[in-house]
Amino acid sequence: MDDCCSAAADGADRYEPVFTGRFAERIARRYAKDGLTLPEQGIVSYLADEVGIDGATVLEIGGGIGEIQIELIRRGAAASVNLELSRAYETVAARVAAEAGTAHAMSRRTGIDLALHPHAVEQADVVILHRVVCCYPDATRLLEAAAGRAKRAVVFTHPPRDLLTRFAAASGNLLMRLQRKTYRGYVHSPEAMVAVLEHRGFKAEHHQRAGSWRVVGAVHD
Repeated sequence: MDDCCSAAADGADRYEPVFTGRFAERIARRYAKDGLTLPEQGIVSYLADEVGIDGATVLEIGGGIGEIQIELIRRGAAASVNLELSRAYETVAARVAAEAGTAHAMSRRTGIDLALHPHAVEQADVVILHRVVCCYPDATRLLEAAAGRAKRAVVFTHPPRDLLTRFAAASGNLLMRLQRKTYRGYVHSPEAMVAVLEHRGFKAEHHQRAGSWRVVGAVHD
């Protein structure tokens, strides 16, 4: 599952051997050349055009180099906070934000697993989890924590739960074992993940296919 996620789970040691500085550089080159990917475009369009982002605060869990945050700030968001477990992104992320002219509105924090420490950061208007739930073993706990930090909306992406995706995840996990790496990918139930947000008072109003990913947007009732 190449490019599956940007971060998450139970410690940097699990993620830094996979989400490395080289990985971050590859994402930065792709962003500089092609802009946002289809699911990233879907996230930004949904938040900017349907939820409303002008003057909003953004919390992104596992936001990688921060390209979604950059585009939201360009569309009118006031500020963003990025949570990462892998420290390998930081040098590249700082450079990309400086080149974009948005560094003044962006802050980054490493070493915080929001699922385990849900009150470690302030609430934000919107919370984003792009390519993250598929990297975290307990999607319920992670999404509950995300919902608890969101004032207005939660947006997350996930791969489809079909045979092809399950085979890709199993193959990737086998490779991780052979390489003696502890990172694992997961294919969680989309219905169960939506139910977590609905239980926390959010209405999942937006469902979008974006390439090989699905974008779910939920607003607070």
